[in-house]
Amino acid sequence: MKPFYRILVLSLVVPLWVNAQTQPDEKSSFTLDESISYALANTVSVKNARIDAQMSEAKVKETFGIGLPQVSGSVALQHNPKLPRFYSKYTEGQPSIIDLSTIPGISNGDVVAFQNVFQLPSNGTAGLTINQLLFSSTYLVGLKAAGTYKDLAYKTEEQTQIQVLENVTKAYYAVLINNERISLFDNNIARVDTLLRNTTALNQNGFAEAIDVDRIQVTLNNLKTERLKFLNSQNLSLGLLKFQMNYPMEKDLTVVGNLTDLTVNENLFNEYEEGWDYKNRIEYKLLDTQRKLQELDIKNKYSNSMPSLSGYLNLGYGTQSPTIGGLFKTESNIPSTSEFGPDKWYPYTAFGITLNVPLFTGLQHTYQIQQSKLSLLKIQNNYNSLKQTIDLSIEQNTTVYKNSLETLKSQRENMALADKVARVTKIKYEQGVGSNIEVTDAENSLKEAQINYYNALYDAIVAKVDLDKAYAKLDPTKYAAQQPAK
Repeated sequence: MKPFYRILVLSLVVPLWVNAQTQPDEKSSFTLDESISYALANTVSVKNARIDAQMSEAKVKETFGIGLPQVSGSVALQHNPKLPRFYSKYTEGQPSIIDLSTIPGISNGDVVAFQNVFQLPSNGTAGLTINQLLFSSTYLVGLKAAGTYKDLAYKTEEQTQIQVLENVTKAYYAVLINNERISLFDNNIARVDTLLRNTTALNQNGFAEAIDVDRIQVTLNNLKTERLKFLNSQNLSLGLLKFQMNYPMEKDLTVVGNLTDLTVNENLFNEYEEGWDYKNRIEYKLLDTQRKLQELDIKNKYSNSMPSLSGYLNLGYGTQSPTIGGLFKTESNIPSTSEFGPDKWYPYTAFGITLNVPLFTGLQHTYQIQQSKLSLLKIQNNYNSLKQTIDLSIEQNTTVYKNSLETLKSQRENMALADKVARVTKIKYEQGVGSNIEVTDAENSLKEAQINYYNALYDAIVAKVDLDKAYAKLDPTKYAAQQPAK
């Protein structure tokens, strides 16, 4: 290869290779806030809800456009091989465009069909039609309804975001707690493995029995087996988190966080109860918007019986010719100063207003209004039902949260005691004043206490998330500015 071509190839390939090496990989480590932001930006349900909200905005503009001038243009060419005839009744003594008395054999009262002398076989028109709505109560109500419909779409999007926030939070903490459990398994395995090696050395020197070694070996094998099972379960937890975030399943995902940052205590109740209002719940906002829409629907049905006023303007040009080809010619023997030529396309203009007054519609509007009022009554009844549902939800989740706090406190104390017992038992065994059975029992008790503690911790976190939802504290708007693009 010549030096010139070698340099050319390198100048093209090297920048591409460098760019590929420096291209950043997709983010794979997420905090809780980052997980929620990613989910709000990429979850299909949120995307669809956001599209619905955008569609509602387009619907508002569509409704607004009804009140703007409606302009349409048209061009028409027509040829009549046979023109329709004109008919006239002959009455003696009455004037007529054509003197029918010259027709042989005609008598008083006869109807004569004669050639169309007022129209040529080919004609063309080109014009504009402009319609403007001047007054319509239906249009005014429709504008308000379109705006309310947009509010409903955005509240529905918020409801979807709250659901995603709840699901991602629970899935995230499940993975985070499982990571802590795996670390505990590793510590327990390391501790039991050390105990096994020490006991094996004691057995070889005649200070411990072989059965002691076997018992510890069984404990160690069980720990390793349970850790393997737990790793498989953790993969499922990660899969669930990826699903809730709409994160690619084939890519690795790591959660970043610290359980010590969790706020799980009874001080939350005072914060929640202060300034609490049913209107904070998204379900209440949705119901309130539906009520407004139903009230506007009633107004719309009333407005259908009101008069409407519109104006119109038609303008354009028209011409006629013996042939189609003649429509496109402007030559004429008529002088240009004449009002009849030489241009054979002549303008026309018409304008006016139209008043439409509904008089009788077979009582359809009456019964439509009656149905809409009954639907509004159902919505008003739902207010009481929704309030009772919210009250019950708050009471239930408060009770569950309080119970989970008590359970968590108890399991934390049990885990600390079990850890203390395991340490003391191991020291006693190493000093020859304790038995091997006591050591294995203490290790099993510690493992069980640790499992119970983390189960209680996860239950407390889930209860807190449910309580946050009950008190309308799950706010997706604070993650809006953080949402990354996928």
